[in-house]
Amino acid sequence: MRIPGLAAALCVLVYSVAAIDLVPGDEASIKSAASTIAFGLAKYYTGNNTGDTPGNLPDPYFWWEAGAMFGTLVDYWALTGDDSYNAITTQAILHQATDKGDFMPPNQTRTLGNDDQGFWGMAAMSAAENNFPNPPPDQPQWLALAQSLFNQYASRWDTEKCGGGLRWQIFTFNNGFNYKNSISNGCFFNIAARLARYTGNATYAEWAEKVWAWQESAGLIDGNYTVKDGVHVRLDSPTCDTMDENQWSYNAGIFLHGAAVMYNHTDGSPQWRERVDGVLASTMATFVDPSTGVLVEQLCEPSGFCNLDQRSFKGYLTRWLAGTAQMAPHTRDAVRPLLEADAAAAARSCVGDAPPPDFRGHPGTACGFRWTTGQFDGSTGVGEHMNALSAMMYTLVVSEAAAAGNGPRPPLTADTGGTSTGNPGAAAAHDEPSLGYAEITLGDRVAAGFVTSAIALGVVAGSAFVII
Repeated sequence: MRIPGLAAALCVLVYSVAAIDLVPGDEASIKSAASTIAFGLAKYYTGNNTGDTPGNLPDPYFWWEAGAMFGTLVDYWALTGDDSYNAITTQAILHQATDKGDFMPPNQTRTLGNDDQGFWGMAAMSAAENNFPNPPPDQPQWLALAQSLFNQYASRWDTEKCGGGLRWQIFTFNNGFNYKNSISNGCFFNIAARLARYTGNATYAEWAEKVWAWQESAGLIDGNYTVKDGVHVRLDSPTCDTMDENQWSYNAGIFLHGAAVMYNHTDGSPQWRERVDGVLASTMATFVDPSTGVLVEQLCEPSGFCNLDQRSFKGYLTRWLAGTAQMAPHTRDAVRPLLEADAAAAARSCVGDAPPPDFRGHPGTACGFRWTTGQFDGSTGVGEHMNALSAMMYTLVVSEAAAAGNGPRPPLTADTGGTSTGNPGAAAAHDEPSLGYAEITLGDRVAAGFVTSAIALGVVAGSAFVII
């Protein structure tokens, strides 16, 4: 058997520790390893237990990461054919979509961000593109859910501050409302691009162009195609001249993939090719460890200070790198060695023994976070397992079989066999929930400060009285 890409240079190398056996380039081996990791990932989910809420992960995981997990499981089914988790995935997405089909469950209002909705919307979009089994006719459909979110995003486009863009948070009373970040706008861009390709509707493509142009005008995508985190909205000015220049892997990945989709949709537009190549080069230079050749979350991973969210980012970049290779085949030769190196490194990290509640999968198959160590690093969780699952299964997308047309099929469109039913006017028939709050002003913050101080002084005085 011929082992492709990086594996050919390594001859035939088998990573075998505990229950994880991975032969790079061997489809059966990859699917077997992915099955083991998917089992461990699904064990973190409790939403299908009696009395729990379908779609929610237990504390300390936030709602958005559950959406990311079910998007990963949609792709897992599409790539492996294993339908073990289809029922919980369908139940979770439909429950969190609510009866209105808007991914705005009331119990998430206090922390509901545009990016949070985006990961659920992208899960629905992936379901449409992969012909994931459609919901019953009386339930919201996958394509319609993605269209509903697009319509909400378009209605929230804010030209009064920074000349456009989406804010991070949806409601004025949430911390982060006065911040416009790349991941929220990246979700809008990514979904718009994919809807344009799936439906052929020019409006979606126009919005994708608009979001990209705003990112550039705001300085969040610079001349080197570096994607920066966000800009702060000023209360006393329409400009946004204070920027968070941090670079995170999922920000780069979401724009890379969306650009590749637009490249595909426009039949190889030179402008979109330049953008794809630029973001890919920047991504490779920033998020690939030079000594090991695998992905690293460069801002926090070397220091060991990645938080729960950040420990899942590499998996999304992996997903979008594979998607980029599908949509822009000229990138495959650059993407494939990286994904194969990641898969091998991830397999070496999935050999941990972690007791519940940290891990409930097969003993000896807990996956670590760092792929640069060559071993399990003791860090386990939903993010770590999504990363490892993604690292393994997305190599199927860039395999020699896939290049020859015998691997996973490219994402479908309405013209190439996609069966999901759409609703271009979804979410337009109802208003978003509102508690009637006006935008937080500087005066509001000052007043709140006085109230807080008064309460604190009251507590101190009352405590002193009790002690005396």
